[in-house]
Amino acid sequence: MKYTHVLFDHDGVLVDTEHLYFRATSETLGSVGLDLDLRAYLKLQAVGGNAWQRMMTAGYDEVEVAHKRLERDQLYQHYIRTEKIDIDDVGVVLESLYTRFGLAIVTTAKQCDFDLIHKDRKIVQYMDLVLTNRDYMRSKPAPDPYLKALDHFGITPQQALVVEDSERGLKSAVAAGIDCAVVYHPFTAPQDFSQATYRIDKLSGLLDILNTEKH
Repeated sequence: MKYTHVLFDHDGVLVDTEHLYFRATSETLGSVGLDLDLRAYLKLQAVGGNAWQRMMTAGYDEVEVAHKRLERDQLYQHYIRTEKIDIDDVGVVLESLYTRFGLAIVTTAKQCDFDLIHKDRKIVQYMDLVLTNRDYMRSKPAPDPYLKALDHFGITPQQALVVEDSERGLKSAVAAGIDCAVVYHPFTAPQDFSQATYRIDKLSGLLDILNTEKH
């Protein structure tokens, strides 16, 4: 069998939260008169860019930017507490895989957001490893998060399959030398996924890939 481990991105793959993060960021910037276009945001995200640079360019200082980022964080947490963020098939897929593969979540999410999301969800129980943004030096699209996962498991890139929904995450996997299955999400659909090893319409398509690899 080619793959022994599956490394999942989090937001957009296991929970439907990416659009809420964008909404919170956009609304917070909008409160100081700065528009954040979705297409521009996705381009920034793909290269690990920072939407808050727009405030600095507009003349706000670091203290003011930090205050607005905190405001955004609080708004985002409100959304993840009150909006529906579950994704169909996640439980079925994880139940099918966890006895046959080493499983990990490799995310750029803040630990506090991650903990809030999983307070009453049964996703982490299937994982052998969880890495959040506090666990590595450079975030996606740098390879560091996925290289950290490989090192933890003591495996080669060829033994792992990454599951992503964003161009930033795909670039991180490719930079780490790991095959990547990109699952369709309407929020990130405009991004460039030409480097993906596999494209799937929904998470359950991962089972077809892994069952085929067994033969």
